Amino acid sequence: MPDDPRVGDFDLGEVPSARSIRRFTAQAARAKAGASVGSLLTDVYTAVTSVVISVLIVLGVVQQLGSALPPAPPAHASGGLSLPALVALVLLAAAGALLSTAGRLGPVGAEGAQAAWWLPLPVDRRGLLRPSARRVPLVAALAGASVVVVLEAGLLARGGGDLLRAGLLGACLAGVVVLAAALAQTRGVPRRRIALAGDLVLVAAPVLAALVVLTGRTPAALPSPSWLVVVGAAATAALLATAVDRRLGVLPGRTLREGGSVATQAVGAVVSLDSRELGRALTGGVAPSVRRRVSRLRTARGPATALVTADLVVLRRSLRHVVQIVVAAGLPVLATAVPQLASTVGVLVAVLAGGWMAASASAEGARWAEMAPVLDRLLPLGHRTVRRLRMVVPGVVALLWSLVAFAVVGRWAGATQDWLMLGVVAAPVWAAAAVRAAYRPAPRWDKPLVATPAGALPTGVLSVIARGPDLVAFCLLPLWIAIGLGTVTTLMVTAQVWLSVIAVMIASSTAEKGWMERMLDDQEQRKGAAA
Repeated sequence: MPDDPRVGDFDLGEVPSARSIRRFTAQAARAKAGASVGSLLTDVYTAVTSVVISVLIVLGVVQQLGSALPPAPPAHASGGLSLPALVALVLLAAAGALLSTAGRLGPVGAEGAQAAWWLPLPVDRRGLLRPSARRVPLVAALAGASVVVVLEAGLLARGGGDLLRAGLLGACLAGVVVLAAALAQTRGVPRRRIALAGDLVLVAAPVLAALVVLTGRTPAALPSPSWLVVVGAAATAALLATAVDRRLGVLPGRTLREGGSVATQAVGAVVSLDSRELGRALTGGVAPSVRRRVSRLRTARGPATALVTADLVVLRRSLRHVVQIVVAAGLPVLATAVPQLASTVGVLVAVLAGGWMAASASAEGARWAEMAPVLDRLLPLGHRTVRRLRMVVPGVVALLWSLVAFAVVGRWAGATQDWLMLGVVAAPVWAAAAVRAAYRPAPRWDKPLVATPAGALPTGVLSVIARGPDLVAFCLLPLWIAIGLGTVTTLMVTAQVWLSVIAVMIASSTAEKGWMERMLDDQEQRKGAAA
């Protein structure tokens, strides 16, 4: 900008500062919203209370589970994994997931209205972006402290000063991870590479667990962090925050718009309780590589094979879901490798969580088809046939996962061959549940809302969220009974076969369609009536 604020015959006056622009925007938003200071304080009080109560509830549950665990053996057998080692691996996986999420969302971004109005202004961009650059690290620090406190207090039974230092260290390290991603973003590193680095760290956790199990060198306890380590982590976070703040002005507008758009989509998905939209935001939030290998799609020989091939290509191109499948395969292995978790409840929870993660990760094609059923409509296939074909890729993934999971479960309980047979006949249930969850209708926000501590929710939202997990709960009863009893019988295998058939039939039903499918059906009916 020139020193003289006049351009031609027009006097533009003094250019306002970035801080004044942010204040003016906030005042205009408050004026249009009609919210008072009292309502704002009430919302803040409700949010803080809900977070504290949630953390205390989770902490209480974890402490009860930790007290119910059997004591560690005096000497770890070869091939075992101690509980402190498991906690360290979980924290490493959480750091990788945090880095991957930060890379996909973009730690620094500008929402639609901010990008349209703020970015073109001839003001210091650093002042405009500082609130956005502080928000994500602070949220990550709060989440990191909560996770560390829950794990340390619940599983390792730590308290007092040790727990305080561990919580502060977790908050500082979580902030360091996000600030490192933000600094890489300001250096021009593509968000795809940041997300890839986080995925590699996440995969490193089960790999290290396998190495520890094979070598048998598992630590008996985790050292308590000292105040010097906490101060060092805090100083590192402060240095990274300063470096990020100095480079906020060099961030290009395109990067800020992309990050803000993805973050807005993710926040909207969380508020509306739509996990499918959240998955689409995390998957589509990373720009694809410019150089992408073009597949010949030789397996597409007809309508049915074309649909299955499309689902396979979607899974292959989504690195996040591939990593999720690998982590899901490692959960039953870890549950049987840790002596304190190798119980009926531990194995059951690991199988439940791992199976759902693997099946849900492989049903990305069905989730995209629910939003835009273009391919489903173009192919000469019936609705039931389409949904059954959507179960092929999740079924294959669930079958491969079952071979790994129930091999270790069979080694834990004995009679590996029987457990593998039960896992194979149960694989269609996982696929049916994933597809049923992908095609579930969205919550009806036009119905009366119910006031809850988490905010206003539509009536019947629990029945919508339960579509998919309900098949896991009811159609896998023989599997749950077998794990509870520690044995597999012919009656259980036979009952599981029939329940798998029932699950596939239920997931193939098109009685309840999504809003996009209903809209297309209405258009087809209107066209038929006009003809």
